[in-house]
Amino acid sequence: MRERREITADEAKAMSHPLRLRILRLCRQREMTNKQLAERLGRDPGTVLHHVRHLVKAGFLEQAPVRSGESGALEKPYRCATHTWWLSAPPDDVGGTAQAPIAAFQEELAEAGPESVRTYARFMLHLSQEQVEELDRRICAVLDEYIETDDERLDQPAMGGIVVIHRLAD
Repeated sequence: MRERREITADEAKAMSHPLRLRILRLCRQREMTNKQLAERLGRDPGTVLHHVRHLVKAGFLEQAPVRSGESGALEKPYRCATHTWWLSAPPDDVGGTAQAPIAAFQEELAEAGPESVRTYARFMLHLSQEQVEELDRRICAVLDEYIETDDERLDQPAMGGIVVIHRLAD
């Protein structure tokens, strides 16, 4: 298994916006131009380009080789430069990093529709901080196994998910 490395403040800032997380996920599935991203996400191309530039600056996206589009025009696609799964949890001092994955997940789920849900578990547990860390370690170990071998299953449908453990309000 690959080891995680600590995320930098700049990387955490780049990942603190739900639209950037959606762009990363799309460019992980296939190379996409700014225009394709904007159309797919239903956003203004200028807004998408702003977020793409943040991701390029942080090293998460890179420009792929220029290609000819359907109309023969040259296109500049982007692709993921690294797999963000192997980064540690974001530092607490970067605002938005905890909420961005939840917002991105909600947008993706709304886009896919309720029939896209394959499984879920909703639970309440009483855990010490040490037990929370152990649960997280065990969940990540299972996910690590699947992520490490994902290239072997590219012929299967892409599945997304999120695991969030949070303290409940009193």
